[in-house]
Amino acid sequence: MRPARMVLPAGVSSAVFARALSELRRVVGAQSVLAEPEELAPYRKILIPAAADEYAPSAAVLAATVEQVQGVLAVCNRFKVPIWPISTGRNFGYGSAAPATRGQVILDLKRMDQILNVDPELGTALVEPGVTYAQLHDYLRDRSIPLWIDFPGGGPLVGPVGNTLERGMGSTPYADHFAHACGMEVVLADGRVLRTGMGSLPGSDAWQAYRYGYGPYLDGVFTQSSYGVVTKLGLWLMPAPAAYRTVLVQYPEERDLGRAIETARPLVLGGTIRNPCRLRNATLMLTALYRRTDLYQGEGPVPQSAILEAARDHGIAPWNLTFSLYGTLEQIAPNLDIVTRAFASSGGQVTADYHDGAQANQLELDAFSLLNWVGGGGLVWLSPISAARGVDALRQDAIARSILFRRGFDYLAAPTLSGRSLNYLVPLVFDHGDAQALERARMCFLELLQAFADNGFGLDRVGIDFMGHLARRYGEVNRDVNRAVKRALDPNGILAPGKSGIRT
Repeated sequence: MRPARMVLPAGVSSAVFARALSELRRVVGAQSVLAEPEELAPYRKILIPAAADEYAPSAAVLAATVEQVQGVLAVCNRFKVPIWPISTGRNFGYGSAAPATRGQVILDLKRMDQILNVDPELGTALVEPGVTYAQLHDYLRDRSIPLWIDFPGGGPLVGPVGNTLERGMGSTPYADHFAHACGMEVVLADGRVLRTGMGSLPGSDAWQAYRYGYGPYLDGVFTQSSYGVVTKLGLWLMPAPAAYRTVLVQYPEERDLGRAIETARPLVLGGTIRNPCRLRNATLMLTALYRRTDLYQGEGPVPQSAILEAARDHGIAPWNLTFSLYGTLEQIAPNLDIVTRAFASSGGQVTADYHDGAQANQLELDAFSLLNWVGGGGLVWLSPISAARGVDALRQDAIARSILFRRGFDYLAAPTLSGRSLNYLVPLVFDHGDAQALERARMCFLELLQAFADNGFGLDRVGIDFMGHLARRYGEVNRDVNRAVKRALDPNGILAPGKSGIRT
């Protein structure tokens, strides 16, 4: 039974929308157009601190081929219906599958799930948007192809196309996922199909080998944007190393954060450490072992004394840094000596052969244990970027700690050093079913966003609820250029209006 008041796209009448749905059914088949409330329920599940109804879709269309994507876009252009493309729809902590504005039609590409090519010699793959990391991992394992996948925080559940287009990060030397992508197929709003780089050259066999082609490099335009629908993506996969050793460095004081960053940076820039150095504070580490109520039943954040006591019981330090050394045993041995001396001289306690599956091509879901800390399924990620300097890390630590504690939230932190930059990841967890907790989380996140931006630490990514707010922080010239590209490629503004704050 339909609700008395159905969700409609902005500016589209119920009669026009009914005609549009009828046309969409002709394109993809009646079973692949979802419009009933119970069918749309999975697309309404969000973890971010916002009411799901604010971002409710009007329908969902499951396209299975490029030709169907072209047909869907033709219908949406004709009826001026906005459409929100997703790959696997598991953008956890940023909006999941929900659109940036209420009433958009979801273009769900999970049925496009083919691994089209893997080249074991060049270490490349070509995949469709519905392919998951687990699927690609199993494909390589079942065929004994000695290539590694770099998993993001969502692990096996998410897909490389969606994560790469959001410029996601992982844990191995191939952690910068967009930097290790090569070649896209994009269906533009008018239905034309663009193959970037060497893919637009007839007869070329280097589409996944050389990313630039000729002329302007276009691939970046289709990341964190609404300029086209990516239907194929080339990936560079990491050759399986002969060996690896994962190292844990523990620092005994919370103020040692700056010292850890200053020690790690030259080792990364010099190539001794080839993957990101991820720090985790004691509270974040404890989410894998406890629920919050196991340590504290009072109001406000868990006292630091209780955190540190529980951490000591499990050999967890206030700051815990991990990275891996890859190569042959002959290469690893001297590098392990170098990093051991460097971190020990800065006050760190070094342990080799620490287990971290994400750095070793292993499928794990450990990242989701933090949802159990509070319960209630609320999660939003704060991801400010700074230069990789200890002084900046300490400033970010102070900002986050102060605001979170004052707002009554626990301070979970995972600052990650990647070369010259530091991504100061802070997950904010809360009970999404508690209206007061949800509102407190929303106001807390907004204050964090503003405080970090006021101090020059801009976020590199944000959920659907704050896209416009963050875009304004990057200035009018930036927004004007984005709008100009949008008008040129999507003059009717049908593709994901509001994505990254971009509209026509």
